[in-house]
Amino acid sequence: MKIGAALREAHDAEADLAAELLRVGERHKADHDVFHLTRTLSGWCDRHVRALAEQAARYDVELDATAVEDEGDRGLVSRLREKGAEVVGRRPEPGLLLLRDLRELHLAAARASLAWTVLGQGAQAVSDSELLATVTDCHPEAIRTMKWTVQKVKEASPQVLAS
Repeated sequence: MKIGAALREAHDAEADLAAELLRVGERHKADHDVFHLTRTLSGWCDRHVRALAEQAARYDVELDATAVEDEGDRGLVSRLREKGAEVVGRRPEPGLLLLRDLRELHLAAARASLAWTVLGQGAQAVSDSELLATVTDCHPEAIRTMKWTVQKVKEASPQVLAS
């Protein structure tokens, strides 16, 4: 059934968003707001991935409920990437790096939001109230993540671009 494909897309989008959130949080540890909020938002994604895996089982689709990677593993990879960038002299200014990272987070959150929208429409089409309840519960949090990225860009842009 095509609902399975929509479930898989939402699952993958949420897992990718969680990974991006953890990566950005690790990269911007000095900004406590970014560091802690990305952890919180990643936790939401983890919950979404688990809910999607549970729903997918009803459609005989197997999704990994633990697709969100361990923070410790991601931190090591992130630190290696950062050190490599420093060695070759390609590390941008911290403010510009934050703006770039927020853009990537926003795009990942938008992908997740669109996946939830498609899944919600599919749930309505097949009259699956349980799946629709999951969408209704999880989709607003993806939207909140997008709103946070926009707000953070509005906050950081003037300081970064005027300095």
